[in-house]
Amino acid sequence: MRRFLFILAAAAALLCSAQTKHSELYYQRASLFNELGVDSTTIVFLGNSLTHGCEWHELLRMPNVVNRGINGDIVEGIEERLDCVTDGKPAKIFLLVGANDVSHDLTPDSIATAVEALVAHIQEATPGTKLYLQSLLPINNSFGRYRLMAGKEQTIRDINALLEPMAERRGITWINLHPSFCDENGNLRSDLTNDGLHLLAPGYLIWRDIVLPYVNE
Repeated sequence: MRRFLFILAAAAALLCSAQTKHSELYYQRASLFNELGVDSTTIVFLGNSLTHGCEWHELLRMPNVVNRGINGDIVEGIEERLDCVTDGKPAKIFLLVGANDVSHDLTPDSIATAVEALVAHIQEATPGTKLYLQSLLPINNSFGRYRLMAGKEQTIRDINALLEPMAERRGITWINLHPSFCDENGNLRSDLTNDGLHLLAPGYLIWRDIVLPYVNE
């Protein structure tokens, strides 16, 4: 009997672990996205908190633009919830992911490889969708807010250096956001953020102006 109870407790622990692999917010948002879906006229902004933090349809003044960003998401998380995007065969996907993977202390090579696998998955699942891969944005550690991002400035640059040729190799559009957000030291401009990582409205306006030609093409 004691052995049975041990096995039962272990199974319950495994189930609990599987259900909490990501944050509560991840499962809340992913559940909503599954219900909302997309269609062939939809333009999807897909990513993590940087994407999540903007009302893209309002900023772009386009009702067919949808936000599929989740705060804290990683490449693996997007892989796991990708079907609710690709099943609808959207017109365009604007992908930005990697910052949270950097905070997990992964190497640039491993993150770039994971992003390429995600890109390949999207291309296979919905080959008619126009895919745009956006660079990682700079960070600014002078705010002292994100301990796990300390000293990761060059890691972000190295990831971008790997993603650009990958995008060309894969035949997708590369959008290099990074330079437009940098100060003279190559860090995220302090007037565009209040925590060194996420954007204030002026930052989203810069982002909008960069992607708008691609949204409209």
